[in-house]
Amino acid sequence: MILYIPQTPIPFSSILQGGYQHPLSRSWQGRRQLTKSMFMYPIFITDDPDASVVISSLPGQRRWGVNQLESFLGPLVKKGLKSVILFGVPLNCEKDGRGTPADDPSGPVIQAIKQIRFLFPTLYIACDVCLCEYTSHGHCGLLHDDGTINTKPSVLRLAEVSVNYAKAGAHCVAPSDMMDGRIKAIKQALIDADLASKCTLMSYSAKFASALYGPFRDAAGSAPSFGDRKCYQLPPTAKGLARRAIQRDTAEGADIIMVKPALPYLDIIQDAAQLAPDHPLACYQVSGEFAMVHAGAAAGVYDLKTMAFETTESMVRAGATLILSYFTPDFLDWLEV
Repeated sequence: MILYIPQTPIPFSSILQGGYQHPLSRSWQGRRQLTKSMFMYPIFITDDPDASVVISSLPGQRRWGVNQLESFLGPLVKKGLKSVILFGVPLNCEKDGRGTPADDPSGPVIQAIKQIRFLFPTLYIACDVCLCEYTSHGHCGLLHDDGTINTKPSVLRLAEVSVNYAKAGAHCVAPSDMMDGRIKAIKQALIDADLASKCTLMSYSAKFASALYGPFRDAAGSAPSFGDRKCYQLPPTAKGLARRAIQRDTAEGADIIMVKPALPYLDIIQDAAQLAPDHPLACYQVSGEFAMVHAGAAAGVYDLKTMAFETTESMVRAGATLILSYFTPDFLDWLEV
């Protein structure tokens, strides 16, 4: 036998492949692994109780009425679904300048909370808190006469809606509006209502003014009737603002920090993990990200499952501990635990 002895020995530190040559040892290279409990499923609830309406721009997603929730969610719960986040889609109500339908006791969100609590007592229910779906102008807060955001009454209204969702049985309220000071106001309102220890406050802390929200706005009917949301959502280049917003919201009482969108902002997720190391860190794989992965797979660019894993695992690698994703039903099938 002839042994090959290299003239220049390879340094021990150069040999890496031995550590990931087996499927199991490859899995050990990640600090955290994806699990079913890490996924929160965003669902759209409309005010037609029997609705099951396909959302053409979001593959496989629908608007649901409360009477459809048992047949829709039941199989997913059996597969291991642990949490949902509810988005109201009112189509048959009269909208106004203050978003009055947002916490209507007979509206879709509060009715859905009660129905899910009854049908699936162990399912964790988060509720998106925003006014854009419920205002006549489609903006996320109340407005001055000149059309600019009127912050103080906006924050008070958001706090009111949050408390009413919590009273209805929501386990978590998640303000996505990006109004200054709303986390502090909501936390204080929950304290005053004796609900702060019973309801989690998840803040969309670093929510960017992204082009990736288009399918969501189709689904929720939440596009503004004029202007845009760039004066309150963060500029895509604003790393410093995002860091300040994360620090502000942790100081104001947020229990969970969120970054939205996810894939273009992995650096912000990593920053959030460093700035708020003692908080759970969520990220939202938004509608446009989901649609892009589907579009690429449909075009034959890559395999859908492979890319779904690659994108979500990158979020976990950056520091996320919770992922809001429309891929949640798929991952219930793909993951063992």
